[in-house]
Amino acid sequence: MMDLQNKNCIPTMTDFEENIRNPVFAQFCAELTAAHHCKETPEYSACSMEKGWNLKFKKSGRNLCTSYPKEGCFSVMVVIGRKEQPAVEATLPDLCNELREVYASTREFNGQRWLMLSVEDKDAMYADTLRLIEIRSRK
Repeated sequence: MMDLQNKNCIPTMTDFEENIRNPVFAQFCAELTAAHHCKETPEYSACSMEKGWNLKFKKSGRNLCTSYPKEGCFSVMVVIGRKEQPAVEATLPDLCNELREVYASTREFNGQRWLMLSVEDKDAMYADTLRLIEIRSRK
C-alpha cells in the first residue's frame, strides 16, 4: 500500500482505493465524473489540517470538490460561495441533519463556507454531498 503522505510519489486512483478500502469511494468518483464530465487530479496538500495527497475534481478549470482519503472512509470538501449560497440554503431543509449541522457550524469567510463532509456509506450524506456538488457545478 502506498504512503499517501509521501510527497515524492504521485498516487494513482488504485492507490487511493487501496488506502481507503471502502468501495463507496470508487462509486462516488465514478458518479461524480460521469454526472459532471469532470476530471480527477491528485494534488499534494501541505495544509496542516489534511496534509498529504487528495483528489481534486475539476470541470473547465473550476474545482467542484476535493476528496481526502482516510482509512475506511473519505472526506469531501465542497466550497459554497456567494453564487451557490442561495441555492444551497433553499435546498438545506431537504438535506440530512448531519449536513445541515456541518453547514450551520461552518463559519463564512470572505463570502465562502468550506464544508468538510465525511462519507462512509452510500447513505443520505453521500447523496446530499452529490447534491451540493451539482449546485456548485451549475454556477
